[in-house]
Amino acid sequence: MPEMTVTVRWPDGRVADCYSPSLVMHDHLSPGSTYRVDDFTRRSATALAEASERVRAKYGFACTASAASFERIQTTASTFDAADLVEVLAMHPPLPQENS
Repeated sequence: MPEMTVTVRWPDGRVADCYSPSLVMHDHLSPGSTYRVDDFTRRSATALAEASERVRAKYGFACTASAASFERIQTTASTFDAADLVEVLAMHPPLPQENS
């Protein structure tokens, strides 16, 4: 199962990496985009829950690293106002380019 890292800049300028055990984060966030803290937290919760379920489906157990990643996001997000902005700086690996 491909793992990925989402690099974000929090409203106070801190840059952090968020781990996901699945590329599903690409379905919920886009590199170069900015999200309100509450929206980023909601999107991350949904994506990381989906990622954990993919791990469960494949290996028979949920991904604790995914839960820990969301816990770090929640903890950091709680220090900002809901309307503050989080910027997604990068998502690695990127999705493969589709042929036109």
